[in-house]
Amino acid sequence: LNKSPIVQKLWRARDEAKQRVMGNLTIGDGEQSDVSLAAAEIISDVKSSLDNQHQPMTDPKRGKHPRESQVGIAYLFSQDQFLLETYRNPWGEMRFGRILEDLDALAGNIAFNHVEGNPLIVTAGVDRIRVRCRPDIGANQHLSGKVTWVGSSSMEIRMKISESEDGPEWLEAYFTFVTLHPETKRAIKISPLLPETDEERVHFELGAVKAQAKKDARKSRLKLGRPPSDQSLRIDTRAAELLEEAGPLLRMPALACPDSVLMDRTAQSNAMVAQPQARNLHDRIFGGFLMRRAFELAFATAYMFGGDRPRFLEVDDVSFDKPVDVGDLLVFKSLVMYTDPDGRDLGTYVDGGDGLPLVNVEVECWVTCPESKKAEVSNHFYFMFALPNKTTCRRVLPANIDQARRQALRMHVDETQAELRP
Repeated sequence: LNKSPIVQKLWRARDEAKQRVMGNLTIGDGEQSDVSLAAAEIISDVKSSLDNQHQPMTDPKRGKHPRESQVGIAYLFSQDQFLLETYRNPWGEMRFGRILEDLDALAGNIAFNHVEGNPLIVTAGVDRIRVRCRPDIGANQHLSGKVTWVGSSSMEIRMKISESEDGPEWLEAYFTFVTLHPETKRAIKISPLLPETDEERVHFELGAVKAQAKKDARKSRLKLGRPPSDQSLRIDTRAAELLEEAGPLLRMPALACPDSVLMDRTAQSNAMVAQPQARNLHDRIFGGFLMRRAFELAFATAYMFGGDRPRFLEVDDVSFDKPVDVGDLLVFKSLVMYTDPDGRDLGTYVDGGDGLPLVNVEVECWVTCPESKKAEVSNHFYFMFALPNKTTCRRVLPANIDQARRQALRMHVDETQAELRP
């Protein structure tokens, strides 16, 4: 009851596939349960597509084609009232928190289709999810995706949603997964990817560029005993400028610019105990559930800050730093990291977003242990919203050097990400 019908269907399909890989079950022999019926509908998509095109499976040691991992599933809103109500928000529009859950579930199925055997597949992060426009909740939708880039032990998966299987997409998402040995938890090699079409080659090259950018970012991080990189120095310079700009708000608030506010004043939070109903197939808390809770807090934070019901545009750079177990006490903390009061160029993908005030919200999920008085961050989430009925919004400024560095770093990351947008 705590998971959407789409997530339940996808998980049943993946569980069925794992059982088949382990040799414990064969579809088509004897009676078929609801599990095998759901699995047969989804898992057979790739096989039937290949059969229809008379294209054989490739040798996994040499590599696999993107089409071999492709999975799709339909939202039949026009036929299923219960499904429609599950995804409808209070304003009669799409509930994007539920979509985030589905994306995480589908990505896991796609990753499983690419690997051999039954390794441990872990979500390493979400590079970007962005929305072109607000979809029609009354129309049927189609969610699909496939592997677009592969490293030695990691893979990038691109997913999209459209009103028909071949129609124009209104959402795209990029997830990164890593494969681990189920016992040693060490990274293991996976089959290379063999792009076939021009579009697949473009996505593969873009994935390689992003992977290299991540490596460069890790190398440029400040470490003890190592001189700071040029990038770190630029971020520190920007942080100092932001903190200097916040000076009047900190020292003479009555005389400060009324169009600015300190970051602390935008903060919101909530807490919950992770319940067993939110478990994934590995008996840990489902990453999609955490994304949904983070999104709903971020939406409320942007709403409280902007005074206008926000339009969700993007979520970037989601990290999964620590697994969350059933029974953990979770504290979600949010704040407006920075704003673009006059808007900015969002690229060609987003429709109607240019010139709208933008609100960038950070959400942290803390796994908290009151008995030991300790807490650790399990996830970081970064959301971007537009204020569709406003012409401007207040600027957000840091209250201390730590906030200034975080704000400057986030601005730099978003600007770097924007360079990769079409």
